[in-house]
Amino acid sequence: MNSLLIPNARTIGRRLRLPCDGVRFSQASASESLGPNDVVSPVLVNRNPRSLEKIRVAYKPKGYHVDKPGRDFWHKLVLTHSGRHITARVVHYTGPTVLSASSKEWCIKKYLYRTNDVSAYVNVARVLSQRCLESGIIEMKTEYVDELPRTEKLSSFFNAMMENGISLTEPERFEGHKPWDMDRPEKPWEVLDD
Repeated sequence: MNSLLIPNARTIGRRLRLPCDGVRFSQASASESLGPNDVVSPVLVNRNPRSLEKIRVAYKPKGYHVDKPGRDFWHKLVLTHSGRHITARVVHYTGPTVLSASSKEWCIKKYLYRTNDVSAYVNVARVLSQRCLESGIIEMKTEYVDELPRTEKLSSFFNAMMENGISLTEPERFEGHKPWDMDRPEKPWEVLDD
C-alpha cells in the first residue's frame, strides 16, 4: 500500500518535495555537458488557489445559524430569471462570480426560439455545465436541491446540469481526527494502490 501522506494543511497548497534530487533529463550523449535548464528542481510549487478546495481541507465559512441563504459553500449556483432572460452564475464564497451563462449571450440566444422557456433553461444549463467542466468545478451547492423544484423549468435545468456531470452538492470539509476518535475517516489526499 503506497500512500502520499502530507503532514498538515499548510504544506498541502504550498510546497511538495519530490523524491528526486536534481534529476537531469537530456537527449544529448553522456560526453556533452548539461546546462542549467536540464536540471529538474526537486521542489514543486503548486500555484493553484483552488487546490485546497479540491482535497476538502480549505476553509469553508460556516456563517451564522440565522443567515437565511447560508454561507457553507465553496461554490454556489445562483439562478436569476426575469421576464425575458435567464442567467446562471457560479459564485465563490469570497464573493466574485467565477462562471456565468445567460440567454442574453448571442451565442446561446441565436439557437433559441424564446429566451425564457424550458429549452432556454436546458441550453443555459448545458453551456454552464460545459464551462464548469472546462474550469474544473464539478461540485457546487444550490439552495434548490433540498426541496424539489416545483416548476418544470427548474427541474429541467437541474436535470441537465446533473446529466452533464455536475454534482449539485458539495462534500463536507475534512476536519481531521483526534487521537481518541474511534472512527478515522480516509484522508482525501491519500493515494491508495490496490
